[in-house]
Amino acid sequence: MTKLFLTIFGLLFLVSCDYFKQEAEQVPVARVNDSYLYEKDIRDLISQNTSAEDSILIVNNFINRWATQQLLIDQAKINLSQQKLDSYDKLVSEYKNDLYTEAYKNAIVLKQLDTTVSEDELQNYYELYKDNFKLNNELLKLRYIHLPENYSDLSATREKLNRFNEEDKQDLLATSIQFKALNLNDSIWVKKETVFEALPALAVEEDKVLKKSNFAQIQDSLGVYLVKIEDIIKPNDIAPLSFVKPTIEQIILNKRKLELIKKLETDITKDAIKNKKFEIYTPQ
Repeated sequence: MTKLFLTIFGLLFLVSCDYFKQEAEQVPVARVNDSYLYEKDIRDLISQNTSAEDSILIVNNFINRWATQQLLIDQAKINLSQQKLDSYDKLVSEYKNDLYTEAYKNAIVLKQLDTTVSEDELQNYYELYKDNFKLNNELLKLRYIHLPENYSDLSATREKLNRFNEEDKQDLLATSIQFKALNLNDSIWVKKETVFEALPALAVEEDKVLKKSNFAQIQDSLGVYLVKIEDIIKPNDIAPLSFVKPTIEQIILNKRKLELIKKLETDITKDAIKNKKFEIYTPQ
């Protein structure tokens, strides 16, 4: 009997503790008409490292914003027609449903999506849809060096940049601290506009400089520019695979995502029908 009494007392104690905890969470800090802001709603606004003055300011600002919002909501409910209110409630409900479903679908896609795109897939897609990758902008392969105006070793640097064997490349890299800017990676395609942003002096001499296999030296008030154009692709030509590779990868991944989502939607509906969680009633 004593054991039973102690068990019942313990249960009552736990229930009462939980009740007082819930009551504490329901301590109001502000009211607007029939809406209340509770202590639990502002508990996470401040951290232990926040000063007392900042804490008061943060909490007061939050309460004032909440009150203004509640007052506006109450006035909207009074002054807007019931038809509009119902329409907005429907939109809120639809938005909530969309958030839930999109979050779930994204979580499933994140777990199941294969993000590896092989070179064969890239090549096959590129060959199949090559005409979709016509250029709007001119592309360049180039290397360049921007030197100070009175650079002492100009002639040797110009020769190394133009010849550009492996020894020349290493020598230029070793002395690159003396250059204002440089780009020695002439294996990638770059938009003409991007080059002009980096080297505005080239835009002035565009007709003379932008020719395949051309080497140019240009000077302005900012210094001397040595430029070697390796290759050029004109607008309306097909972009090289290396340039559009990131775009194709994204297209393939997006296609996989859509296929996963479609399969998920089909499977979840089939399972619901099979387990009698989803039924369509035919009118009698």
